[in-house]
Amino acid sequence: MTSEGRVWKFGDDVNTDLIIPGKYLDNYDPSHLAAHAMEGANTEFARTVNEGDILIAGRSFGCGSSREQAVTALVNCGIKTIIASSFARIFYRNAINLGMPVYESSEAYEAFNDGDLAWIDAEGGYLRSADGTKQASLGDIPRHLKEILDSGGLLSHIQRKMGQQ
Repeated sequence: MTSEGRVWKFGDDVNTDLIIPGKYLDNYDPSHLAAHAMEGANTEFARTVNEGDILIAGRSFGCGSSREQAVTALVNCGIKTIIASSFARIFYRNAINLGMPVYESSEAYEAFNDGDLAWIDAEGGYLRSADGTKQASLGDIPRHLKEILDSGGLLSHIQRKMGQQ
């Protein structure tokens, strides 16, 4: 997978209530959740994010509750990939299960700025600025989780496996 998008940079400890505030969990429609994505951290995000954009964060991204809707909001607002110095484990697995590629990389957090245009090469394992002046290595996604991502998420992966039997 290769893609290009704008970098949205957030700091450490971005919890699920910042990603999708609890007051919006009265409606689980993906477009409703996407309209309020990251509202707790940046009120303009959902209105200005574009399909294919890349979210880069510091440590402990997705900490807090185990709400799967946090990933759903980001997937449906257009974020293509999330890169963080570290993830809350439940958020990481929710992302994989919903087909959202997530990579650990402190290097990317240090190298890139909010608004940079960047190109991700998942197979090569790096993120590079569009102008070629910045590059960061991405952590590996374990093979069994990559298989889930390649299927489009856990449900699709299970359906594919069941069809192979």
